[in-house]
Amino acid sequence: MCASRRDFLAGAGAALAVPLLPKKIFAASPTGKPLHGLSAFGDLKYGPDFQHFDYVDPDAPKGGTFNFQPPNWVYNQNVQTFNTLNSFVARGDAPPRMEMCFDSLMTNKSNMALDEPDAVYGLLAESVVISDDRNSFEFTLRDGVRFHDGSPLTAEDVAFTYGLFKADGHPDLLLTLTEMTEAVALDSRRVKLTFSGKHSERVILNAVQFPVVSKAYFTENKFDGAGLKAPLGSGPYKAGRVVAGQSIEYDRVPDYWGRDLPVNRGVYNFDRLRIEFYSERQAAFEAFKKGDILFRQEFVSRTWATAYDFPSIVQGKVVKREFAGEKRPSMQAMAINQRRERFQDVRVRRAIAMCFDFEWTRRNLFYDSYERSQSCFERSDYKAEGLPSPDELALLEPLRDKLPAEVFGEAVIQPVSNGSGRDRKLLGAASKLLADAGWKRSGTLLVNDKGETLTLELLDDEDSLARILSPWVENMRAIGIDASIRLVDSPQFQARKSDFDFDVVMMALSFNATPTMDDLETIFHSRSAKLASSRNLPGTADPAVDALVTAVGKAADRKSLIVAMRALDRVLRARQDWIPNWYSANHRAAFWDMFGYKEPKPDYGFPVESLWWFDKDKAAAIGKA
Repeated sequence: MCASRRDFLAGAGAALAVPLLPKKIFAASPTGKPLHGLSAFGDLKYGPDFQHFDYVDPDAPKGGTFNFQPPNWVYNQNVQTFNTLNSFVARGDAPPRMEMCFDSLMTNKSNMALDEPDAVYGLLAESVVISDDRNSFEFTLRDGVRFHDGSPLTAEDVAFTYGLFKADGHPDLLLTLTEMTEAVALDSRRVKLTFSGKHSERVILNAVQFPVVSKAYFTENKFDGAGLKAPLGSGPYKAGRVVAGQSIEYDRVPDYWGRDLPVNRGVYNFDRLRIEFYSERQAAFEAFKKGDILFRQEFVSRTWATAYDFPSIVQGKVVKREFAGEKRPSMQAMAINQRRERFQDVRVRRAIAMCFDFEWTRRNLFYDSYERSQSCFERSDYKAEGLPSPDELALLEPLRDKLPAEVFGEAVIQPVSNGSGRDRKLLGAASKLLADAGWKRSGTLLVNDKGETLTLELLDDEDSLARILSPWVENMRAIGIDASIRLVDSPQFQARKSDFDFDVVMMALSFNATPTMDDLETIFHSRSAKLASSRNLPGTADPAVDALVTAVGKAADRKSLIVAMRALDRVLRARQDWIPNWYSANHRAAFWDMFGYKEPKPDYGFPVESLWWFDKDKAAAIGKA
């Protein structure tokens, strides 16, 4: 997940729901003794003496170059171009996978336990001790941890990192640290992170995954994201050859300090990772067909259905297949920017949603390959279904006067069309909603009592998506909305999104399998509504939503977590800040048949660049040795 967050706590609603849930979620993790790992509810699959994760091949060979198109990214990263090598600030566009050049206190997304929903194990830190009040976490660093230049990585670097990120980090970093009151080095190997007591106790599961940077480096160099100088790191890779905006290579560090740790056995197998940047999907696909790119995931249904018939596929040199999706909640939706007054009435947002004919789109443009998304937490137990349960009502009833009436009925779903592409019944209902909201016809367009036209611009940076959204725009125009699509280049798209300079924009992301309060705050909470570069794209600032986000943070067990998440899902769907659109259950992958990998893939992640390896015999068989 990637984004920005936090300013104030909208308090009225928060006090209502939180007491309904117990606070001590780490009760199963003992205090006052060194721990080798943490999880949301205390359960760990791997003991202190484990040798490697079960889903890796500890004997996987090292070598080869993996030239791939990243399907996901974090912080300020961009897959179409880059102008900085600092991923940890809000501004600028960094290349994906810069985070692999840095280590964290405990395992992070590139080497965490992907067969557990939320466990983290020691990486830089050999142990952590939780204080009796559970507000402080004392970490002891492993002996011999060091940066790529050979200098020792000390507790001072860790303390400096957390202070820096809290003050000036990308919103994905600083929002998590809102309630951190102190990061202090106790000696060269021990560092303590202290929180206010107002924090969600699961916040530490995210905080320990943050990259640790060099105090010496950022004392001499500005932390502003300017320039293409790679910050000093300590991870398994370091930045190699860089061609500004076009390509970057990450070279495996042969004397990486942590190469023999159990958490690192069987991962980071490629000698070099290479990423090339294309402004258009078709150009990237052509590069794949030629063998310049070796692995990609396909996100264009027409291409998947019709274009994988090139010679190398026929000859068996390229594999086209699907891998199971993760057991993690996902969201792909259109954000309607309520910082703009004309979108603040929920009836307007609901009318806009009614104009999207998914049934027609699925049949005519998607080759029947996508399913309709209804939830902000699709493909998970957190998706609300039917009427609220008694446990959900216990959270929702105290907030009733702040919630839409629809919250207390069947979970809101997007309307089903007749599949014609222009369902007159739905468009008529949308027109009525707009009229009820004060928008009246003036010629072909809708105006309000101030004479202002109801305009809507869909902002995007990809031609392929514009093709999908054009019928939606035409339906909006048919009922009087002055709708259009604005295609811009990737840097402009990122800048406008960061500044909330848009009417409607799409976002796709996956949540952690066990969402934390800070995961949700960055997207749904008042704290992030005004924070530039945040993922709170609609500008949601609702005390009732804040209260339910807090309830998620206070959930004492998985059952309580599911209840709180479902209650939150009901509210988000009724508010229509986000219009869920579509999803695919599996990864659609294509790759040149020159790699080894272990099956089945783990349930909670698919970092191919970390888990797969170069198979020299396969490569020789297809002329890629």
